[in-house]
Amino acid sequence: VNKKNKQEKKMSIVVSQKDEFQELLRICNTNIDGKKSTLFALTKIKGIGRRFSDVILKKCGVSGTKRAGNLTKEEIKKITDVINDPTSFKIPEWFFNRRKDRKTGKYSHLVSNALDMSLREDLERLKKIRCERGLRHALGLKVRGQHTKTSGRRGKTVGVSHKKEK
Repeated sequence: VNKKNKQEKKMSIVVSQKDEFQELLRICNTNIDGKKSTLFALTKIKGIGRRFSDVILKKCGVSGTKRAGNLTKEEIKKITDVINDPTSFKIPEWFFNRRKDRKTGKYSHLVSNALDMSLREDLERLKKIRCERGLRHALGLKVRGQHTKTSGRRGKTVGVSHKKEK
């Protein structure tokens, strides 16, 4: 009888998790790993580095050490709002990656697809006006004044070729 009472008293406690952990998050057309801390997880979005990620999280009031998979839907919405319109959250203009745009003359911060498009448009403009940088981009050469005698050969044979003696 004594053994039965001991067995009946032992019960396991099942705790249901209310915070739903997400393995993958989708922010700004980018898949983000839910296991990483939010500070480093946001850097997977093209155009967002560690410092900008830190500023975003401080403006949203989200901890940088919190796992990205534990973020609530409201926190994710806040983060996307700050990424899409950082000027309304009083992030300084010198932090942006697109200063004084040629077409609009405004300061903005571009991410993911918009960043790729603007870079492509800039290179096409340089090629179209036939400037030095545009021509070197078109030819696939180094653009920023680097030496090209020995480096940047991309697959061509490296070394000295000797004439055969008869």
